[in-house]
Amino acid sequence: MAAEVWTGPGRRALLLAAATGLVARGAAAQPQGVPEVAQLNALAARANSGTVGIIAGGIDGTYIRIAADLAAVLDSERLRVIAMIGRGSVQNIADIMLLRGVDLGIVQSDVLAFARRERLFPSVDRLVQYVCKLYDEEVHILVRSGIGAVQDLAGQPVNVDLRGSGTAMTASLLFGALRIAVQERHDPQDVALERLRRGEIAALVYVAGKPARLFAGVRAEEGLRLLPLPAAPALLETYLPASFPEADYPALVPPGGTETLAVGAVLAVYGWPQGSERHRKVARFVEALTANFDAFLRPPRHPKWREVNLAATVPGWTRFGAPP
Repeated sequence: MAAEVWTGPGRRALLLAAATGLVARGAAAQPQGVPEVAQLNALAARANSGTVGIIAGGIDGTYIRIAADLAAVLDSERLRVIAMIGRGSVQNIADIMLLRGVDLGIVQSDVLAFARRERLFPSVDRLVQYVCKLYDEEVHILVRSGIGAVQDLAGQPVNVDLRGSGTAMTASLLFGALRIAVQERHDPQDVALERLRRGEIAALVYVAGKPARLFAGVRAEEGLRLLPLPAAPALLETYLPASFPEADYPALVPPGGTETLAVGAVLAVYGWPQGSERHRKVARFVEALTANFDAFLRPPRHPKWREVNLAATVPGWTRFGAPP
């Protein structure tokens, strides 16, 4: 059912009550006689002056949990972080460049080269920068029984997430480098998992930081497993060797573990001109992240924070705040 739009005197009364409370908590109350519109405009300006928006990923992915951690740790009187569910790395780049209210986004490190190669956006090298490299994300290829090697996926239906997602982009690059032609499917990952359980597809590809919550409910008796992805020379030009120990996914990984590949996750940002209000807000965010970084290394924050090195560089990217 669509949400009701509440209008009329009741809504105005609630807004005024909220306005009165907010003003009392912060600055001195407005003098009597100031128009309501002026009061609300002042409140809106104050609310937006310290707000930054960060576009992340789907509800089962690591991106949204990292964004939620940023909001939980960094929210203060001077800074508010709004975490938003996103649609993958390629779409997140578009949202950073084009969507109002989006200042930052979490993307895969190979997305900028992909956007540049495909000429998706003008001036992408100048307008999209990075705050820091976050961590490495592992390539998960979950398969049904009967699939013993990645080459067995040739000609098979394989879900690679939504069009424009980081997973779809990486899957295209991986299978292309290995010269394996699959029948791509583009269902959301939770739908794909159910289709895999029913035997309607052979595999799903999912790029996410381990352990991915999507696989938390998969039982060993279902016959699914994570497929080994060897570090072929053609892949090591772009990706890093990685592995899944049994402890990561006891129901999906054998005792000796499973090899895979990884791609870096990057906290990207729009390259606002220095001296602009939006640049100042993002700079305030970066200062708060640096000052409070130790808080991200303790529970209940995501374990991937322990892999973050704020000083690490990202080849092919420009760091936010670096001299022009």
